[in-house]
Amino acid sequence: MSIHLGLLIVYSAALVGLGLWTARLVRGSGDFFVASRRLGPGLIFTSMIAANIGAGSTVGAAGLAYRDGLSAWWWVGSAGLGSLVFAFWVAPRLWRVATEHNFYTTGDYLEFRYGTSVRCVAALLVGLGTLALLAGQLIAGAAILNVLTGIPRWAGALIGGGIMTIYFTAGGLVGSARVNMLQLVVMMAGFALALPIALEGIGGIDALGGPAMPSSFVDLTYSAGPGSGWTLFVLLAPAFIISPGLIQKSWGARSERALRTGVALNAGVLMMFAFAPVMLGMVARVAIPGIESRDAVLPTVLIQQLPAWLGALALAAVFSTEVDTCDAILFMISTSASNDFYKRFMVPDASDAQLLRMARLTAVAGGAIGIALAIVLETVIGALTIFYSLLVVTLFVPILGGLYTTRARSGEAIAAIAAGVIVMFFVRLGFVVNYRWLDPTLAGLVAASTAFATVAALRGT
Repeated sequence: MSIHLGLLIVYSAALVGLGLWTARLVRGSGDFFVASRRLGPGLIFTSMIAANIGAGSTVGAAGLAYRDGLSAWWWVGSAGLGSLVFAFWVAPRLWRVATEHNFYTTGDYLEFRYGTSVRCVAALLVGLGTLALLAGQLIAGAAILNVLTGIPRWAGALIGGGIMTIYFTAGGLVGSARVNMLQLVVMMAGFALALPIALEGIGGIDALGGPAMPSSFVDLTYSAGPGSGWTLFVLLAPAFIISPGLIQKSWGARSERALRTGVALNAGVLMMFAFAPVMLGMVARVAIPGIESRDAVLPTVLIQQLPAWLGALALAAVFSTEVDTCDAILFMISTSASNDFYKRFMVPDASDAQLLRMARLTAVAGGAIGIALAIVLETVIGALTIFYSLLVVTLFVPILGGLYTTRARSGEAIAAIAAGVIVMFFVRLGFVVNYRWLDPTLAGLVAASTAFATVAALRGT
């Protein structure tokens, strides 16, 4: 057994053990859903950063950097910029409403503002997209295991999916917030040590802009069109302002001050961390040309360009990011399915124990579906793009419109969701004029905003 595989096995066992141990902290659905609203800034920070640094931020960003260079910073950097808006202008307002009315999920808020129909439509669409997001994380974890052991994707997805399902199902938010602290330490230590040694191995940072590389390779402002460079801001920044998972994690804060501090720290770390996987992807382009799979770029460079012990630590760090983001995704799936559908429509008088049991059952079911999708979908970025696009065009306008326009009703929200989703898919599937800079997510967002404003104007609001 290699040192890389051995360390991953030990680390995975530690995550499962810690997750099962924290199950003793879960005494009711309030602990599972919002950690009884007692998280301080430190736990808010670790739970947010764990949710935000995942497959796209590591394996996906390195793969983009292998192709585009430094401009791949925008994949994670945009998340940091969006998180700043969330920290100071959106999260505190939503937290006040959620605390006053004891909301558990974003669906609770949408029904409060617009009614039952909006809650159902939004939960269904975001639920479908969230499964694609979960698949993206599992694809990345499977890629790591494939590089290490040669096992096929289905086996790697099954292993990674099993680990995160066990520890999240046991502890919910109150447990995963504590598991995330361990994951954060491993992740930061791994990347902090790996990057300078990898750069030294190719002759320093100047080698990244060598004559063999295109001039755009070290240009932060470069973009080849939608899905590349600064255009990623359109896709990602809005998603990190209205993500149901991040909103629900923020509702676990014990105060507005703890919330602002924790989320703002998360934003700053995201913007700094964004350079680490990008630089490693650029190192791989210089040192190991010809890697065919973008998802294999990061694990390959960590194994081939680092000493064995450090490569093992760095791979554990990457694997950690995939697993801790998976628990945030299961959090969205399980809380929405159990609270927005089961308790709201199927068993309205469900006891607290029944709600907690259903949340755990839906977490297991969501994990199983995510594993299946990870076997079918092609790449990390492809899977994540499906989620972020659907999330933005479905929720951005209704959530912010409801937060800042008190007289808007269900008609505005339904119109925005319908227009955004339809236009996004029309553009993405090529049913409109093929223009290089026509971004499907931006087109859907503009359509949603226009529909919301039009219905509001017709109603005289």
